[in-house]
Amino acid sequence: MERRGDGRWAASGGCTVTDGDYVHGYSAREAERLADQARTLSALLHDDTRYPAGSRILEAGCGVGAQTVTLARNSPGAAITSIDVSEESLRMAKARVLDAGLSDVSFQAADIYDLPFERESFDHVFVCFVLEHLRSPDEALACLREVLRPGGTITVIEGDHGSCYFHPESREALDAWQCLIRVQRYIRGNALIGRRLYPLLTDAGFFGVSVSPRMVYADASRPEIVDGFVRKTIIPMVEGVRAQAIALRMMDGASFEKGIADLHRTAEPGGTFCYTFFKGTGTVR
Repeated sequence: MERRGDGRWAASGGCTVTDGDYVHGYSAREAERLADQARTLSALLHDDTRYPAGSRILEAGCGVGAQTVTLARNSPGAAITSIDVSEESLRMAKARVLDAGLSDVSFQAADIYDLPFERESFDHVFVCFVLEHLRSPDEALACLREVLRPGGTITVIEGDHGSCYFHPESREALDAWQCLIRVQRYIRGNALIGRRLYPLLTDAGFFGVSVSPRMVYADASRPEIVDGFVRKTIIPMVEGVRAQAIALRMMDGASFEKGIADLHRTAEPGGTFCYTFFKGTGTVR
C-alpha cells in the first residue's frame, strides 16, 4: 500500500482504499504504550487464544508486535505470518519478537484489502485492535475470510470506548474522553466498534460466531492494573489526541489539560476505572 497525496491509500492491485490514519500516531511513546497495554492485558485477552503446532496463522495488522509476542508464546510450533502496512512498525515488531527469543514468526508488508496470499492459505486469522482504524471493516473481514481454509477460524479483539466509566468524574474528563472518540470518527475510524463484532463477523460470512466481553476494572486494590492500564495505556491514549482535538475545536487547551489531570485522579487512592474489550471468534465452512 502506498500513501497518496490526498491522504488515501493506493493498494498494489491498482484500486484505492480510503482508510483513516492511525489515530494514536507512530511515536516511540505510542510503541511503548502498546507494549504496556499488551503486557497488562495478556491474560485477560489471550489466555484462551492458543493454536496447535503446525498451524498456519495470519496476524493481520501486527503493528509494533505488541500482541505478536503473546500470540507466538501461546502457540509454540505454529507458523505465524504477521503483516502490516507500515514498514517502520514491522521493523519494530521484528526486533520485539527477536528480543523475546521467538523464531516461528515471519513478517511481511501487506494490505488487508489486497492480501498477497492464495485462497485457503491459513488455518487461523488473528486480528487485534485493527478494525477500529479501518473505514471498511466489513470489507477487510471479507478479504481475510478468503485466505482461510474451510474449517479455519478467525479471532478478532476490539475495544469500545463507549464502555468506559470512571470515578471521580468531571465534565472536563468526560469531554477529553469523548475527544478520543470524536477524533477517531473524524478520520473515519470507529472507536465504538467492539459492540459491532457479532454483526460484522456474521455479515462477513463466518459461522458459529461467539463474542465475549472482557472487562478491565481498576482500583487501589489492583495496583498493577492501575499502573499498566490506566496510567500507562488509557491516559496516554487520550493525551495523544490533544493536538487534533484542539485544532478541531472540540476543546480548548486549558479544559483538555484539566480533563487529563482529572483522569489521573481515577488512578489515585479512591479512584476507579472500568473499560470493556470484546473478543469475537468465527469459523469458515
